[in-house]
Amino acid sequence: MKPNTDVTAIRRAEFPILQRSINGKPLVYLDNAATSQKPLSVIRALTDYYSYHHANVHRGTHSLSQEATDAFEQTRKATRDFIHAAQECEIIYTSGTTEGINLVAHGMSGSLQNGDEILLSLLEHHSNIVPWQLLAERIGALIRVIPINAKGELSVRDYEKLLSNRTKIVAVNHVSNALGTVNPVKELIRLAHGVGAKVLIDGAQAVPHIQVDVQDLDADFYAFSAHKMYGPTGLGILYGKERWLNEMPPYQSGGEMIDQVRFEKTSFAPLPFKFEAGTPHIAAVIAFRTALDFMRDVGMEVIREQEDMLLHYAAEQLAALPGMQIWGTAAQKASVLSFNLKGAHPFDVGSILDKMGIAVRTGHHCAQPLMKHYGIPGTVRASFAFYNTLDEVDALVAGIKRAREMLC
Repeated sequence: MKPNTDVTAIRRAEFPILQRSINGKPLVYLDNAATSQKPLSVIRALTDYYSYHHANVHRGTHSLSQEATDAFEQTRKATRDFIHAAQECEIIYTSGTTEGINLVAHGMSGSLQNGDEILLSLLEHHSNIVPWQLLAERIGALIRVIPINAKGELSVRDYEKLLSNRTKIVAVNHVSNALGTVNPVKELIRLAHGVGAKVLIDGAQAVPHIQVDVQDLDADFYAFSAHKMYGPTGLGILYGKERWLNEMPPYQSGGEMIDQVRFEKTSFAPLPFKFEAGTPHIAAVIAFRTALDFMRDVGMEVIREQEDMLLHYAAEQLAALPGMQIWGTAAQKASVLSFNLKGAHPFDVGSILDKMGIAVRTGHHCAQPLMKHYGIPGTVRASFAFYNTLDEVDALVAGIKRAREMLC
């Protein structure tokens, strides 16, 4: 399949960073699972806000404050529509996926008791492990781990065996950041609800690549980050069902999230503001709407088709190389190719690739339990966005061949 010519035009028009050189070589940016590059439309939205519309939100009657507030809340509406949430009040602004998960872990502490169980998977990012560990330690709950098969897929059969009336929370990612495995989260949610458990989905690696409908999934909570979706850093979204968000206490306290403050007693604002203390990252929120518009205009089907084509082509090319070990061969994958060269440390491979202008991620990818399972220190991870090209995959293959010559 040939690259979409419209995608090529978008790359040239919207992503000037992809035209620069690194170490005298054309930049090949394959670290999109860490963060995506930003289109000019998003960059202009940031500068436009700071140049012409900057004011604090929800706190002023003057025109600038009203303009900023309207734009700030329009992003909430656009986000609701993008993930098909039922109501705008179910969209909470956070600093990122990590804060969203921590917010839920904090809020759920009152509904767990000593001996209750929290189910996580072996595929989780540290951000979806450590908050639950801290919660479990505080209340005496137990962590249970859903295993994976040889392909890097969750074992649904073992998951069903782990579920019981003691299970109160299931927290799993939609797409593995280390392997690219797309998990059957709709089925996992259905089974968890069958025993009365609530489910949080870490969607940081899913929303940039596949169409997500939180109502169809029936997720209780779904967290993701703007910066992996062509948007600014420092902004995340937590979706939560209105019922559960209303039951949870505030995560942080201060201005904005209050109704009435007296020294004797404070009452809190309704959703979503109960969870949005202090002055938010206004510019990032407003620019994120432009990022959502950008993704909608490109089309999620186009994004998925282009990335699938790149992933399959890269997997075929790398699998043909001598000494190559690919980690994660799930039937359903998105955007991530994790591998090692036998006899070479991933850091050394990544360093050689960088000298050739190729940006990949090396290490444990904040998934140390998974790396321990495989008995390796880490992997080299190439991760794709729709703006990547087959020529860039060819450059990656040539770089790996050069690394093998030097290291193996």
